Amino acid sequence: MSQNALTQHLTDPRTGQERLSVTVGRAADTRAAVAAARGAQPTWARLTPRERARRLLRFADLIEEQSASYVLAEQAGTGKPTAEAQGEVENCADLLRFYAGAQRADTAPAAGRRISDRESWVRWEPIGVVAAIVPWNYPLMMAAWRIAPALAAGNTVVLKPALTTPDTALLLARDAARTLGPDVLVTVPGDRDTGRLLVAEDVDAVAFTGSEAGGQDVVTRAALRRVSLELGGNCPVLVLPDAPADTYEALVRAVTYNAGQSCAAPARVITLRENYDRVVDGLAKAMGDRRAGVDFGPLNNADQAARHDRIIASSGAGVEHVAGIAPPPGQENGYWRPGRVLADLAPDDPAVLEEVFGPVLTVQAADDVEEAVALANSVRQALAASVWGSDTATVLTVADGLNAGEVWVNCHLDQSPELPHGGRGSSGHGTDMSVLALTEYQRPKTVTVRLDTH
Repeated sequence: MSQNALTQHLTDPRTGQERLSVTVGRAADTRAAVAAARGAQPTWARLTPRERARRLLRFADLIEEQSASYVLAEQAGTGKPTAEAQGEVENCADLLRFYAGAQRADTAPAAGRRISDRESWVRWEPIGVVAAIVPWNYPLMMAAWRIAPALAAGNTVVLKPALTTPDTALLLARDAARTLGPDVLVTVPGDRDTGRLLVAEDVDAVAFTGSEAGGQDVVTRAALRRVSLELGGNCPVLVLPDAPADTYEALVRAVTYNAGQSCAAPARVITLRENYDRVVDGLAKAMGDRRAGVDFGPLNNADQAARHDRIIASSGAGVEHVAGIAPPPGQENGYWRPGRVLADLAPDDPAVLEEVFGPVLTVQAADDVEEAVALANSVRQALAASVWGSDTATVLTVADGLNAGEVWVNCHLDQSPELPHGGRGSSGHGTDMSVLALTEYQRPKTVTVRLDTH
């Protein structure tokens, strides 16, 4: 496709066959979308928190009422199993309901007499128009993570989904128009150039979820405007000798959920040398019970499949345990990849240093807990991690030493709207979820009044 083409043919990742043609947004489209959102923003911001909450709750209700359509749309672009897609629709509605209530709470700093003969208070005001650029791995859920707090805070949003997964974003814009008002949420489908054009428009903030390279490009183009980034993970997992019996099954379930295409998925398993063979064998056995096409879906697109294959081919793993593929009839040409456990790896192996973003676990050995933590912290990404063990003092000490924005103990990928999620280092900055995310889309204004005017 040439850079100036206006349409793109999309494929179904389950079959590899063309499924849809979409119009690719260009400058006129991004400019019109931002202008529409700009026009709607003052009216939306002037609504009382109670009225904004009422509309957001109705938006959540409508998503649930139309859940069957959302599930099919999510599956068309991602190939997710029905249960995964249903869960993400439910999470989207839940997140909107959470922020409908959260924005009614007073999270401003305490007001009052902070200066002699002066009364001060802080107003938290919306930033304005937010450009939300979201990836293909969780098209609906990542959109919800961005638009829910931004809308609740009084901003309008221009949503740019990934090229391969515009389906649910278009449904969100449709249902937002019915419940929130015209142009409060505008969707512009398109490719990377569409995202670059959107960032260059007259938006007040950019919320980007994607690759490290994409995040760096956004920062450069956004200049001094507010930017919130959630980038790659390559997450470490420390398995101690006294890890619970269900550790291996739980980690394999987590890495095969969404075919491992999650920034917070477990990736690099690190254990003590004395425990190494047991961990490799435990993961291999658990992975052997999982089948692509039965227990989890395909990779999202041809580029992602090629990247996955390149990393696996370049890995020097001395031990490789590969599970199976059992796609449904007629889907044999989809982007299916089996679960894998790679062991006996050099510290600089590509499968260790690069985020595979697939159903792959690597296993490394350390001489002691301190070296294990150092290995965990040895890559640039610092999004999430987990530690598995039974001794409370040890696991909490390890959790404290891990450089990550979110750490799980004896679990992985367990998240809730009440709990913040965000990265460090090359995993980006900013906060998704929890009441803290509201401040990503607000700016404080301090008002101080002189009391004695005689």
